[in-house]
Amino acid sequence: MAGKQLGIGQCAICGRKIELTFHHFIPRSMHSNKWFEKRYTKEQMKSQGCGVCWDCHSFIHTTFDEKELGREYNSLEKILANEKIQKFIPFVRKQKNTITNREFKRR
Repeated sequence: MAGKQLGIGQCAICGRKIELTFHHFIPRSMHSNKWFEKRYTKEQMKSQGCGVCWDCHSFIHTTFDEKELGREYNSLEKILANEKIQKFIPFVRKQKNTITNREFKRR
């Protein structure tokens, strides 16, 4: 699940200013799956995504399996519309931005 580090920015899910990782809307493990290859180009699968904090990225990947993410939650709008995500946002916004660069790099 470890995505490309993007530096400090505003998380697309919770809105906190924090270190971000790149969340692929089509998970990398699905890029060679025939169902996805028929519907998306390699470039689309590699480039479509958004910057999210580690907490939100982790929650997304523990809430949905890889195929479900790629087929059902393949845009920011679809992720944000999910009831579980909506319930998670107020919780995570209350959390301190305690992750340090060193901790971030180990994940």
